[in-house]
Amino acid sequence: MKTFVLMAGGTGGHLFPAMALAQELKRRGHEIVLMTDHRVANYGADFPAKEIHVVPAATPSLSNPIKFVTGGFKIVGGIAVAFGKLGKVRPDAVIGFGGYPTFPPFVAASLRGIPGILHEQNAVLGRANRALSRFADILALSFPQTKFVDALTLEKRVTGNPVRDRVRAIARTPYPALDGQSPIRVVIFGGSQGARAFADLVPPAIALLPEEIRHRLQVVQQCRAEDLDRVTEAYRQAKVNVELAAFFEDLPERMARAHLVIGRSGASTIAELCVLGRPAILVPLPGAIDADQKNNAMVMEAAGAGWIAEQATLSPLSLGTRLTTLLTNPDALQTAAAAARALGQPLAVEKLADLAEMLAGKGTTEMERTQ
Repeated sequence: MKTFVLMAGGTGGHLFPAMALAQELKRRGHEIVLMTDHRVANYGADFPAKEIHVVPAATPSLSNPIKFVTGGFKIVGGIAVAFGKLGKVRPDAVIGFGGYPTFPPFVAASLRGIPGILHEQNAVLGRANRALSRFADILALSFPQTKFVDALTLEKRVTGNPVRDRVRAIARTPYPALDGQSPIRVVIFGGSQGARAFADLVPPAIALLPEEIRHRLQVVQQCRAEDLDRVTEAYRQAKVNVELAAFFEDLPERMARAHLVIGRSGASTIAELCVLGRPAILVPLPGAIDADQKNNAMVMEAAGAGWIAEQATLSPLSLGTRLTTLLTNPDALQTAAAAARALGQPLAVEKLADLAEMLAGKGTTEMERTQ
């Protein structure tokens, strides 16, 4: 048995792949410890770790001198806290999943001589991972072509982005048949920053669809609690069958039953869409410093697995036109679904677990035997 410390920023995009790896390493008989930030309370309730340690961290701010200094002190303090905790845990290896909360514990692990893997979920190497790459032994990538990686000299492996067990369990669900009479199932979600924009854009777009399509629609949409009433009324006036909620516990299963998804293009969303093999209209989160969601979406669009819709230029009319074109062309949806599945990496978690075991010195792994 080995001990692994997983390090991740406390949001779903970082914690979900860390959770998938924790599940796989536990199946292999290893012990898991998580180091993260205070946001883990919102996303990490089911994280399969023996211990969860909250480590002080901060996001550097070059534009604000006061925040830069106070953030620097907090990061140094976080390194000291993590250094002490790692001394007690004595892990065989650490795996970092990005976000600035990863920075203090990963640096502390390097100072203790503990080998480490950095995992990048996006098609753009994140700023925290760029800063940490000098302290890592291996960089694990989700996409073969990842921006800002070529100049780095450390070892790189393409593993894919691990998805949760519940997604893997339904990964072989066939794309649902769609003929001229059957229900058309559309799933819309986008996290807290996507839910509001989609609440504004999607219902009026769907109201513009031809009546014969609207009558067949079965819409599932995630909404913020404060938007539920107005969105419900918009769909009622459009005479569309809809199910709304602020959160869907069974979202992967609903995605698997969908003919089309409308969502953001965060790394976990892209990974799950591709493992499930579902086509999507992707609306990248605007304003991101490195346009990571847009770069993720471009991978799907280039493969014919999805369609990018920029929020800045998206209107109910343009979205309604796109939906009408797609929902009246089952062959195009089927082709895009197959392209999405071809991009999927259902074995990503095994590949990453093999790397972790190799680094921890367990011996010959399946990855080594097949190379």
